[in-house]
Amino acid sequence: MHSIPQYQEFIESYIENQHILKAPRNLYEPVHYIINLGGKRMRPLLTLMSAEVFNADYKKALPAALAVEMFHNFSLVHDDIMDDAPLRRGHETVHEKWNTNAAILSGDAMLILAYQYFEQYEPAVFRDLAKLFSKTAIEVCEGQQLDVDFETREDVTIPEYLRMIEYKTAVLVGAAMKMGAIIAETSKENCDLIYDFGLNLGLAFQLQDDYLDAFGDPETFGKQVGGDIIENKKTYLYLKAMAFSNETETQQLLHLYSIHPADNSDKIDSVKRIFEQSGASAATRDAIETYTLKAFDTLSKMEIEADKKVMLEAFGKKLMQRNV
Repeated sequence: MHSIPQYQEFIESYIENQHILKAPRNLYEPVHYIINLGGKRMRPLLTLMSAEVFNADYKKALPAALAVEMFHNFSLVHDDIMDDAPLRRGHETVHEKWNTNAAILSGDAMLILAYQYFEQYEPAVFRDLAKLFSKTAIEVCEGQQLDVDFETREDVTIPEYLRMIEYKTAVLVGAAMKMGAIIAETSKENCDLIYDFGLNLGLAFQLQDDYLDAFGDPETFGKQVGGDIIENKKTYLYLKAMAFSNETETQQLLHLYSIHPADNSDKIDSVKRIFEQSGASAATRDAIETYTLKAFDTLSKMEIEADKKVMLEAFGKKLMQRNV
């Protein structure tokens, strides 16, 4: 097994050797740009790690890992258009640097390129990878649509919200890990268990993201603390607060989520106070722990060496140890 930084290095090196820049330049330059903006490469490194967990050479998993990364970045390009976002990873978004038409077309090309990387596998492995990828891709689209729908709905339930983050975020984490298992040609049970490990870890990670958005340390979180509150996003924290609050707190929260003040500091402080007093923040921390433990529970059922179970658990703990 290799370390996380080593997997990241393998992925960067593989991307560099792909020669993405070709004619027509206006199609491929945006692809080259977004795929080289960096990021932690979490999803593709999980594919490499999973392949090695089941005793395959990580090199065999590189095409599938890049397919996962290509798809993830395709979704970001289109999400940024929908959100009219000016920045991605501290740089101009594709539609800002070029234009919306270029971003749509280059995003489409990235989705097709992702499928092409699977063509490097033997027919049986290709079939299983493509089948999983298609299922995951449509779920990510469904999750994105649910997220858009929730912006204008006042009756979003907690199960609906959990389904949204499962589809929008967690299924791709699970699929990335299952692809490594498919390439290693391990048992169906192992493939399903590593998927569940990734899925539950992805859910825990997204719920933690919701929590840190409100209660994270600005020095270490990497994003503006309180951003979801400013944008009136109905996160797990908000929904739990609505479920737990008394009538006065509920009305106050509804009011705060209907305004866009010039200075948001008072709004953020007031909302956070309700999150704490209602018990929503504690309930969110409990949910994070529940999904993390569900992920770890799958490890006991996997037919892999004990040291690899320890390594996967250590990775999960490291992933969830972001500063609050």
